Amino acid sequence: MITLPASPSPWLDLAPGASSSNRVVTAVTDTLAVCGRNLRVLSRSPQALVFATVQPVMFVLLFRYAFGGAIHVPGVPYVDYLMPGIFAQAVAFGAMGTAVGLAYDAKSGLMERFRTLAMSRTAVLAGRTLADLVRNIAVVVVMAGVGFAVGFRTHAGAGGLLGALLLVTLFAYALSWGFVALGLVVADPEAAQGAGVPVMFLLVFSSAAFVPLSTMPGWLHVIGAHQPVTALVDAERALLLGRPAAGDVMSSVAWSVGLLAGFAVLATLAYRRTAR
Repeated sequence: MITLPASPSPWLDLAPGASSSNRVVTAVTDTLAVCGRNLRVLSRSPQALVFATVQPVMFVLLFRYAFGGAIHVPGVPYVDYLMPGIFAQAVAFGAMGTAVGLAYDAKSGLMERFRTLAMSRTAVLAGRTLADLVRNIAVVVVMAGVGFAVGFRTHAGAGGLLGALLLVTLFAYALSWGFVALGLVVADPEAAQGAGVPVMFLLVFSSAAFVPLSTMPGWLHVIGAHQPVTALVDAERALLLGRPAAGDVMSSVAWSVGLLAGFAVLATLAYRRTAR
């Protein structure tokens, strides 16, 4: 049974005087509750999950069979070069669903209803990103299955594949916080999607996701070499192809952790402003 506190604090969930341990427990349980709510909403509209996987599947098939014959990567079968980029592309474009869903919640008045409850304020954002992380993991698993079906193979065994997918998961979670901030600022589902698409296209298609950076013009090569999608894809490929991976993995983790920290701050500030 949910009750309203007599004197709620402006940001944390419990009244002043509640112990820190109680605040942490409340924040965790409320986050799981919000996550469960968002997953139930997703389960009632399975077409959203289907559409989230259709686009990456189309990219796999197009690049594998339509364009793959024209793209040559020395020493590596193109399908093995392609799949790390597909994993990154799937979670990058999938992250836009976070902004759209949160903007819809804000527009429908659900965020206002959450603010009237005696619950952790951080749980509203953390629950959304956790639910979207579960969705992204499901999409990546499907993509891995499609990749294996069209000839993708890992050269470093299950450990390399698991390590690569963990990096993808961390990157997906970092991006979701960025799109939380976008959804709160825009507060309109269509505008949130429209704002996110150009950014994701620029990041993904200027990276080493689908073709080597050496094939790009010099100015684009510089942009592609110094951005998070390329760092992630390089680390994935090193792990999956059994190459020395420590430097690439550290670079990808640094990008993801840095983005996560920065985006979490921006999302929190945006949520506080909407609460005024």
